[in-house]
Amino acid sequence: MSRLRFGIFLAPFHPAGENPTLALQRDLRLIEHLDYLGYDEAWIGEHHSAGSEIIASPEVFIAAAAERTRTIRLGTGVISLAYHNPLWVAERMVLLDHLTKGRAMLGVGPGSLPTDSAMIGLDPTQTRELLETNLDVVMRLLRTDEPVTVDTATHSLREARLHLRPYSDFDVTVAAVASPTGPRLAGRHGVGLLSVGATLTADGFDALAHHWNVMEERAATFGTSVDRATWRLVGPMHIAETREQAYRDVEFGIEQWFRYFQRVAAFPQMAVEGGDVRQMIDFVNSAGIGAIGTPDDAKAQVQRLVDQSNGFGSYLLMAHEWANPEATHRSYELIAQHVMPEFQGQAWSTLAAKQRAVDTRSGHVEQQHRAVAHMTEKYEKELADKD
Repeated sequence: MSRLRFGIFLAPFHPAGENPTLALQRDLRLIEHLDYLGYDEAWIGEHHSAGSEIIASPEVFIAAAAERTRTIRLGTGVISLAYHNPLWVAERMVLLDHLTKGRAMLGVGPGSLPTDSAMIGLDPTQTRELLETNLDVVMRLLRTDEPVTVDTATHSLREARLHLRPYSDFDVTVAAVASPTGPRLAGRHGVGLLSVGATLTADGFDALAHHWNVMEERAATFGTSVDRATWRLVGPMHIAETREQAYRDVEFGIEQWFRYFQRVAAFPQMAVEGGDVRQMIDFVNSAGIGAIGTPDDAKAQVQRLVDQSNGFGSYLLMAHEWANPEATHRSYELIAQHVMPEFQGQAWSTLAAKQRAVDTRSGHVEQQHRAVAHMTEKYEKELADKD
């Protein structure tokens, strides 16, 4: 993998009871900040309950964010495909593809919050089955112009086809947490995989290997190809100039994030441990799920994932509000300054140039002295000749 991409996975996680309008504006400002810093992509979630993950339509949010940014790519992270008519999902994504001139990406999943699916009469098993059926419809609509006629458990399509072809060959990716559902489908269709929270389980690194093995097996079975460059891993971080500063920063809001997964969200794959703030920090660092510390700690975490997974295409920082907005923005800035170059082929060349200058400095200093002496002597001669 020559250049590792960096981005964020924005659920988002906002404390229930806060002003949601301001929270959404913070999310948009964060995307603008990341665009300025040169991050590659941002993935936006879809949720409808539990009070913290308050973006109901990633497509609408992406349309707003696209008008505020220039280069960052914007993906649905993810559309809960089981909740929707697959024809309209494909239509909306093609529209976004045109509006963003190729910066939109489609991420799909079954839906992570059972409190969402319960409101439309679906249980988690049904949403996974519907994801498989609906993704097949979406891919047929995007890849061919053949009409689609199908009856699913929730919708009927008759001679359905897109009336607008995509602007670009945009990325499609399937989310995975613990079950083989995501990698099975990604391998079958030859699309990308977005491993959400794979490092947030006790056997996180094993989960990564499992994801890719399933991808390869399904690809071989269905005659497709999979590419590690389209594999995205998600993990949390907060970075400051010193570990002590990073620890102080996250005292602002890390407890709310932990309590959400411990007590509110019925999402056992995202189980987190920790009774007080220091235990929470220690869990993030010692369990290998992320990094709270310095840029060097962040580099080490990314390198561990690279080594353990044998390579992937993009590292997505799980967006959170562990720290206040200023410290959060600074964390992303430090990662852009010191971590991203290490994995994007930019750090080694300037370090090598610096070392070459160090190795040859004494000789060049001597040449500089001789040059100064020569010009001084030349000038003194000119003065003497003038007199």
